[in-house]
Amino acid sequence: MNRLVPLALVAALLPLGAAVAQHAGHGAPADPIAAAVAAPTRTPANVARDSYRHPVETLTFFGVTPGQTVVEYSPSGGWYTEILAPLLAQSGTFYALQPTGGYLPRYKEFLAAKPDVYGKVKVVAYPEEAAQIPAGSVDTVLTFRNVHNMVMGGKEGETFKAFFTMLKPGGTLGVVDHRLPESRDTALEKTSGYLKVSTIKRIAQEAGFEFVGASEVNANPKDTADWEKGVWTLPPVLRNGEVDKAKYLAIGESDRMTLKFRKPIT
Repeated sequence: MNRLVPLALVAALLPLGAAVAQHAGHGAPADPIAAAVAAPTRTPANVARDSYRHPVETLTFFGVTPGQTVVEYSPSGGWYTEILAPLLAQSGTFYALQPTGGYLPRYKEFLAAKPDVYGKVKVVAYPEEAAQIPAGSVDTVLTFRNVHNMVMGGKEGETFKAFFTMLKPGGTLGVVDHRLPESRDTALEKTSGYLKVSTIKRIAQEAGFEFVGASEVNANPKDTADWEKGVWTLPPVLRNGEVDKAKYLAIGESDRMTLKFRKPIT
């Protein structure tokens, strides 16, 4: 990954190509993922969180490339959509697999606000419309900080099986989520927003996936994962409001596992 490509290709990969090319001429990276992260169409508040979410390193670890068919499960407010949509717009396909509920109409409004950037995003309501994504057609499925919601709702098994079905043989499932130390009580997974690495491995393997590897790119050793109000104590939620706010801001966003799985070829 991270191979250099001609500047013209970078401009073609992103909307507002002339603006991106001009920016690139002043030191912006030529790698297509890094160029998408540097796109001027991203929301400044989202850019400010790159230091916690490490999008270049994360997407590179998962093997995402501009020509792939990619599914993001539960894109919610569109943080990663701001990167994936322009990255895949020219030669790839991007499905936003959004669970039915309050986020779905808000996500559609988010896309509609910038049709020149997000006009090619294919929104698919889950689970009702999941069959619109052809079985065996997807190169990469990504889900960021969502498996804990599946576990709390008891939907993890069926959702991972849906991922397995839509992926091509050899396709990748990339998971980022809040990490619970293995020594903690597993019951905390139902209330805290944190999950054990072993739990996600088990869910994935029960759905048929093979574990490929892990990255520590999204680790945060300052997070002790033992907050009274769960992971939502930390930014960006800051559930305690102004109480100890400086303390939680100094800790930063949660300690996160970054796990890569593969659908077997045979």
